[in-house]
Amino acid sequence: MLLENKNAIVYGAGGSIGGAVARTLAEEGATVFLAGRTRQTLEKVAGEITAAGGRARVAVLDALDEQAVETHARAVVDDAGSLDVSFNLVTRGDAQGTPLVGMSTEDLLRPIVTGVTANFVTARAAARHMTEQGSGVILTLNSGSAKGSPMMGGTGPADAAMDTLVRNLAIELGPSGVRVVGIWTAGLAETLSPERLAEVNPGMVVDQAGFEDLLAHLNGMRMLRRSPTLAQIAGTAAFLASERAGAITATFVNATAGIFAD
Repeated sequence: MLLENKNAIVYGAGGSIGGAVARTLAEEGATVFLAGRTRQTLEKVAGEITAAGGRARVAVLDALDEQAVETHARAVVDDAGSLDVSFNLVTRGDAQGTPLVGMSTEDLLRPIVTGVTANFVTARAAARHMTEQGSGVILTLNSGSAKGSPMMGGTGPADAAMDTLVRNLAIELGPSGVRVVGIWTAGLAETLSPERLAEVNPGMVVDQAGFEDLLAHLNGMRMLRRSPTLAQIAGTAAFLASERAGAITATFVNATAGIFAD
């Protein structure tokens, strides 16, 4: 197994991607500490992990709460003996579908401030323990929209800020044996529905036929003519967290199935 005897915190573990990542890390041998704001969804993922023979523990906390994050990270280390992987997958409150010149400042800045703050707070908490033990991996994920994506509101600037934060953290933490890596991905069919699309983009109201057309359009935009799956993204995360990816840091892995070249 890739992550035998490792301890991993997954923030936002109750979400679609967070849950898939948590289950895969557990399958690869890690003890997974599920963190998020909603106990019910976290407990569901924990139950699936334990039913499959894995190890999972739940903590209800807000990744924007610095004290709560620090206290939880310390508790993980005190209880498990180490903190080897930290993966932030919390939502940022992105608002899309409106031209930038028509957006409110609040809608533009929300994903930037929330995304950078949550990732900084969780990465800092993990890094303080990882540098002491001389090893560890800090992971994050965004859509790669810093490459240029019109009508995506603050998503592009938020992704660009995260890209820069990852690289700068990696430079500072590398000498202590800590890697910092990101994953670019977007448009995972298993995470989408007409209702979820409308939450981010109120102007996008589609019926089931329109939704299927949208998924087909997303497939057509990709070099591979198919969208990534949750299993593929979770598997990529497990690989990046493992020693097999021990030479990878200060970069993002393009797991978009080729929406853009990098």
